[in-house]
Amino acid sequence: MKTLVITASLLLLSAGLHQLHAQGLVYRPNNPAFGGNTFNYQWLLSSAQAQDTHKDPAAKNTASASSLNGLAGSSSLQSFTDNLQRQLLSRLSQNILSKQFGEDGLKEGTFTFGDMQVVISNAAEGVIIRINDGKGGESAITVPYL
Repeated sequence: MKTLVITASLLLLSAGLHQLHAQGLVYRPNNPAFGGNTFNYQWLLSSAQAQDTHKDPAAKNTASASSLNGLAGSSSLQSFTDNLQRQLLSRLSQNILSKQFGEDGLKEGTFTFGDMQVVISNAAEGVIIRINDGKGGESAITVPYL
């Protein structure tokens, strides 16, 4: 037992004779929102999404809305119909704008294209174009006078 105590005390004395070195600890945050490296953002986001077990209750509504727009699960006929409708509406909007900024100006009236109705009227602030999609959605655009 005496040898154990003597050995331990010699080790402690020899450790005290050597110079001890310490290193300062520096905190570096990982999250870019708290001053971390901005390249960590994608890694943090993908890690969080991989661990997420909760399902969004609105996800069903988003999926059904995208299928109505022809983005998911549509037939080629439906895609063609949607594409044709977009092109016709684009052409109509180009004609309306070219007439408004042309010499003749835009004439008041109501135009119907399938379920869609476009009402053009003059007001003090400019030409008002009201668009009704026939399903309860309505939008209004005011084109100011030049």
